[in-house]
Amino acid sequence: MNLCTRGFLKAAAILVLGLFALAPAASPAQAATDTDQWIHIRVTSRDAKGEVVRINVPIEMAEKVLPAINKDRLHDGKVRIESGQVKDVDLRAILDAVRTAKDGEYVTVQSNENNVRVSKSNGMLYIIVTDKEQAKKAAAKEDAGKGAKASEPVETKVEIKVPMKVVDALFSAGKDELDLVAALRALSAHGDTELVTVKDAENDVRIWIDSKNATE
Repeated sequence: MNLCTRGFLKAAAILVLGLFALAPAASPAQAATDTDQWIHIRVTSRDAKGEVVRINVPIEMAEKVLPAINKDRLHDGKVRIESGQVKDVDLRAILDAVRTAKDGEYVTVQSNENNVRVSKSNGMLYIIVTDKEQAKKAAAKEDAGKGAKASEPVETKVEIKVPMKVVDALFSAGKDELDLVAALRALSAHGDTELVTVKDAENDVRIWIDSKNATE
C-alpha cells in the first residue's frame, strides 16, 4: 500500500475512533432511530487470513461529534488548509470552473508510474488514480528471490466519486478551511452513494453511505 493510501486510511481510522470515543453512550439501535444515512468503511485483507474490518458511523452522530474535536488543524468541524499545501493555487476558482463547466473528462494522465483521470458527469466528480509503482516493486522483488514464487503483482487503484454539492459544501467555509460538517450534511441529503474504493496488494477498501446500520 502506498504512502498516500496509508495516510488516507490512517486519517479515516482516527476520525472514526474519535467519534466512538466521544459518544460511548450511543448504541447502534439508538443511532438508527436518529438518522437515515450511515457512513460505512470496509477493509478486506488480501493475505491468507482474509481479515475484514467493518466500521459503521451514523452521519448525524458524525455531524454532532466533529465540532467537539479540536486537534491540530481540525477545529469546530472544519479543517484548516495551510497555504503551503496548495502552493498558491486558488482552489475555489478551480472548483467554480469545474462546477460551471460542461460534463466531460478534464484531466487524463498516462505514464509509467501513474494513470490519473478526473471527470464530471451528471453532478458527480470522479477521480481515478492507478499507481503502477507497487506492482513494479513486487515484480522486482520476485526476480530478486531467485525463482521463489510470489503472488501476481497488483497495481494500487483508487476511485473517488463525490457529488458536486458535497464539494461545494466542503469549500463553503473561510478562505483557508474545509467545512467537514457541511459536507456531511450535503452527503446525507444526497442519498446512497459509493464514495471511495481502494485496491492494492495488501487490502481492498470500500467507503460508502446508505441507510443500513451494518456493512455488507
